[in-house]
Formats: sequence, C-alpha cells, structure tokens
Amino acid sequence: MTLTKENTNKISFQGAPGAYSDLACREVFPKMETLPCDTFEEAFAAVQTGAADLAMIPVDNSLAGRVADVHHLMPKSGLSIINEHFLKIEHALLGVKGSKIETLKHVHSHLHALPQCRKVIKELGLKPHVHADTAGAAEEVSQKNDKEHGAIASTLAAKIYGLDVLRADVQDADHNTTRFVVLSKQPVVPKFDEKQTYITSFIFSVRNIPAALYKAMGGFATNNVNMVKLESYVNPQFQVAQFYVDVIGHPEQRPLQLAMEELGFFAKQVTILGSYAAHPHRFK
Repeated sequence: MTLTKENTNKISFQGAPGAYSDLACREVFPKMETLPCDTFEEAFAAVQTGAADLAMIPVDNSLAGRVADVHHLMPKSGLSIINEHFLKIEHALLGVKGSKIETLKHVHSHLHALPQCRKVIKELGLKPHVHADTAGAAEEVSQKNDKEHGAIASTLAAKIYGLDVLRADVQDADHNTTRFVVLSKQPVVPKFDEKQTYITSFIFSVRNIPAALYKAMGGFATNNVNMVKLESYVNPQFQVAQFYVDVIGHPEQRPLQLAMEELGFFAKQVTILGSYAAHPHRFK
C-alpha cells in the first residue's frame, strides 16, 4: 500500500485504544501505529494535517445500520477511499482481575453494543450503562476496579486495560459485521485486473425536479453496472437530496465510464470518493 508523503506510519481511528476500529486497523495494517481520536472529525483531520497517513472509518454495521456522521464528513474532507475492510464484531464480557460472572451487577458499553447483547444481559440480570464507545467503557471499568462492574468490549480492550474475559462471544447475532473504509490524503486507484472486482464510491446531488433520481440512475441500469448501495441525505431546507452510492466497477471499465457520463447530465454535482478492490466478505 502506497502511503502519503508524510509517511508517519500511523493510522487514525475514532475511539479509545482497544475499540473495534483499533482492531480493524491492526488487522489490515499490523505494522502501523494506531492513533486514537476522540471524534470522527479528529480522525479525518489527522490525515488532512499529516499527523497520520491513513484513517480507518466505520461506515455501516449489519445490525445498527449506517454511521451517519461519516457520510456528511467524507465529501468535505478531501480524502479518498483506497480500501475497505469487513470486521466481524465479537463482543466479550469483561471484568476486573479476579472477578467472576456471579459478582457482576452492572455492565458498561456502547449504545449499540448493549442491545446487541440483550440475551446475556437479561440472563445475568445486569444493569446496563451507556458509554461513548466500547473501549472507553472497558477503560472506566478498569479504573473503577469494582468486581460488580463489567464491560462489553473486544478482547483487545481486555488486553489493553488489564481485564479478564469472563465470557467470549456474547453477541446475540453471529452475522454482526462492520464495514470500514480506509481513507488517504492521496487518491490511490488500483491498476485494473480483470480477475478482481472493484468498488467505486461517489456522492452526487440532483436538481429538485420530478424523476430526477430516476433519470440520474438510468445510465447504470442501461450499462449493466451493479449498484450495491444507494443512500439519500436531504439538505437543511429538506428540498434537494444528496446521494451516496457504491457501484461495482473500475474507472477503466467502459460500462462504468458511460454510466458516469450519463449521471453527469442529470446531477448538479458528482464527487468521486474512491475506487478500490472489493473485500472478499462481499462474496461469502
């Protein structure tokens, strides 16, 4: 993977050390140093300012849906998507050293992680407490050092904050998966290989006229370009919609070129976010 000129060998993410975004960074780029950031804005800014070469940003979860803030930030960031990664979310019930499941009365975790583990929370009769992220919850439990308090987080968080894994794989659904995109200051379009499948991501807005979206999307149907994602966002006046799109195709492929050309006739603004190799998870 080609890095930016700064070459800090760092990759930023939103959350505390041990967050699932941190785990995704380590899976894809094991030789890079992970850089935790309090907000998505800070994770983007780290790449924009050269404090990090790349950013690992979640965009969708199979249970919780889209990460809305990210879609608003990406078009304004000037960063490019150069890769994607799918991470299976495997929650663990963590406790302080020497604690047991029987001693727990409280459980701490992220807003989305708690309902993803309803069964174990109900089984053990635990009182849930919401935190900004799973790793932050694990850190607070470690600081409390109270055997009545546990956290739902990754096993990486357990290792970082010195907690015991009281029970692994406590998530209700086995298909809980988060899709991440890797962002870079410099666009990196992979060389076309006919044996590889590619994703091209872009954002566009349409004029406030009848059938505008239908006309804008028609070129993808007539050119046989498969659209795997289409999401809309309205402007502050709730009049003109902006759309985020993922399609299968590489910029060098003629069908995608023709579809994008037709889109240009009906869209007010088209911003290409990146073209990159599709992750193997898409074909399972």
